[in-house]
Amino acid sequence: MAPPLIQLKDIKLTFGGTPLLSGVELSVSAGERVCLIGRNGSGKSTLLKIAAGLVEPDTGSRFVQPGATIRYLPQEPDFGEHKTTLAYVEAGLGPGDDHYQARYLVEQLGLSGEEDPAHVSGGEARRAALARVLAPSPDILLLDEPTNHLDLTTIEWLEGELVNRRCALVIISHDRRFLSNLSRSTAWLDRGQIKQIDRGFSAFEAWRDEVLAEEERDQHKLDRKIVNEEHWLRYGVSGRRKRNVKRLGNLHALRDQRRTYRGATGNANLAAAEADKSGKLVIEAKHINKAFDERKIVEDFSIRVQRGDRIGIVGPNGAGKTTLIDMLTGGSPPDSGSIRLGANIEMATLDQHRESLDPKSTLADALTGGGSDHVMIGGKPKHVVSYMKDFLFAQEQMRTPLEVLSGGERGRLMLARSLAKASNLLVLDEPTNDLDLETLDVLEEMLGDYEGTVILISHDRDFLDRVVTSVIAPEGDGRWIEYAGGYTDMLSQRGADLKREAVKVAEEKREAKVSSPSIAAKRRLTFNEKHALETLPKTIAKLQAEIAKQQRFLDDPNLFQKDRKRFDQASDAMTKAQKELAEAEDKWLELEVLREEIEQA
Repeated sequence: MAPPLIQLKDIKLTFGGTPLLSGVELSVSAGERVCLIGRNGSGKSTLLKIAAGLVEPDTGSRFVQPGATIRYLPQEPDFGEHKTTLAYVEAGLGPGDDHYQARYLVEQLGLSGEEDPAHVSGGEARRAALARVLAPSPDILLLDEPTNHLDLTTIEWLEGELVNRRCALVIISHDRRFLSNLSRSTAWLDRGQIKQIDRGFSAFEAWRDEVLAEEERDQHKLDRKIVNEEHWLRYGVSGRRKRNVKRLGNLHALRDQRRTYRGATGNANLAAAEADKSGKLVIEAKHINKAFDERKIVEDFSIRVQRGDRIGIVGPNGAGKTTLIDMLTGGSPPDSGSIRLGANIEMATLDQHRESLDPKSTLADALTGGGSDHVMIGGKPKHVVSYMKDFLFAQEQMRTPLEVLSGGERGRLMLARSLAKASNLLVLDEPTNDLDLETLDVLEEMLGDYEGTVILISHDRDFLDRVVTSVIAPEGDGRWIEYAGGYTDMLSQRGADLKREAVKVAEEKREAKVSSPSIAAKRRLTFNEKHALETLPKTIAKLQAEIAKQQRFLDDPNLFQKDRKRFDQASDAMTKAQKELAEAEDKWLELEVLREEIEQA
């Protein structure tokens, strides 16, 4: 077995009361693909920071193979004083790393490199952070929620990029499809300790359920054993005193084992407060259109949404998903066409943006609105502590300020606020963000049992396949088409993925940032063209040297008779090199002319 690139041994860490990590062991060798699984708050991100050398444990050791390079992707990147996204990416390069790779990845991820980090969106920040850790081609990549804020096309691009890399991976993610496609082993962080199997995520959930069921059986046996020993203590004390003292000591040990046992965290109790049924027709849109300046967002789109439908909207960031959902639900009018909402519609919404939450307010105030200890659930009061427990918040978190909550806790809070309102139409924008796998399961079950209508935006392919009955996808130029079934069904019917639209949206966004018409019309060399201009002269020189080398062999008039095989090899190599030389010279001349034209424009 290959020696580990990184190894953590007997890692212990405690914040306040219950130990967060107690004796954690983790070893990652070259080329390994490990997914790190655990509930929100179990310590996954902290463990990854320890592996990256950013957090010091209370006890335990961290070993990194000498010379091995590590790059860590945090959930919230820190841009520091960098003026552009490209400067931030290049700052992550080592002394011998290729700066062209940084520029290439920035472009591949839909950025220009000129963005001001202080004003980028969550998706742009995540793409810049990904470019920073991928550009150096490290030996180990530690990725904490790499798909957060990414659209489907970027997630699929990232999957392909990681599949083709030879580095070791440790990934924290809630995206089942992403983990299944990339992982080869699974490390489950549960109640402060790690259990590991040499199988990818696709085998994890069945294995986890077996482990928990076996644990439950063991606890039941322990309870029965304690009952039997207590019965002996009351009624069977006789015989030699030494034997009795030992048996009594064993009983105390059993009780202590039972008392210190940490049970598995329960599941959230998600339930939407349901209003009276809506009419059979929920939404009817006919030939609606929407454009911003010259860019078409929605072009001649029509749909009928019936009670009980579960509709998913997918597409690249910037394609107009939120605009479309706003129009369908009456939030903004179309430029033309008509939208009619059905009778008795009671709508509850979940917005992906959490900026509306006051970071200084408490968890209880965020749920109650302040000044009360009760939450109104479908018009009926429920004590805030009881409602908090439904969403896996502890009673002592009641006065916790929102700014210290984890991403998963903020996600559960947003769900709790949205589901408290009585509704028969749920509109959910990225409901799966930061939720752990167990809470995702409960959310899927809740939506399956919900008697109303659901319209949601999501980039989670597995979630879409499990929940929705149809998918609306962009086709370019503002055209949207509804496909029956989930995301996988949409791809099979469509016969193509969404990459074409992703590239187009990225180009449009870059063009939109150019304010002057004369500058916008000006042609620029792409990164690949600049790179080719700088590297083609070296390529041409190598090809000329190769041609000269083969020519020296062919100059021997007796070569054909002496060594027919060598003669054929030299002839073939020379012909190939001459062809490549001609192509390289033509390409260089074409780019040089283009560069001169741009400079003179």
